Amino acid sequence: MTPSAYDDQNIFAKILRGELPSHKVYEDDQTIAIMDIMPRGDGHVLVIPKAPSRNILDIPQADLNATMATVQKLARTLVEVFDADGCTVQQFSETAGGQMVFHTHVHVIPRFDGVPLRPHSGEMADGDVLAAHAEKIRAALA
Repeated sequence: MTPSAYDDQNIFAKILRGELPSHKVYEDDQTIAIMDIMPRGDGHVLVIPKAPSRNILDIPQADLNATMATVQKLARTLVEVFDADGCTVQQFSETAGGQMVFHTHVHVIPRFDGVPLRPHSGEMADGDVLAAHAEKIRAALA
């Protein structure tokens, strides 16, 4: 299978260019982390490489390494900030793999014993709740 070409009009490309708002919690030279606006759990963030790629099938190794380093940093922070029992890390590649936005991104979700992930309903979370979660995460990373 040959992946399709990268579409620079995807929502994450627009966020990276500052054309759309986000609740950013972390940024370095190669990655950003933002709150997922349709979270499957409290504190759900997305780690996004700044360089264009569709998913794990086409991302250059250096960008993948930088992305995963940020994933680990955020996973540790989220477990601490939300007093979680663990975390779920997910990356979906291509439509058959469940991918909906075709810019590489990794979901990092704090998890709690006995609490299932919320379904992906397509409903956006309350902006004030996302902003409060983002502030807690930024404070812990400062």
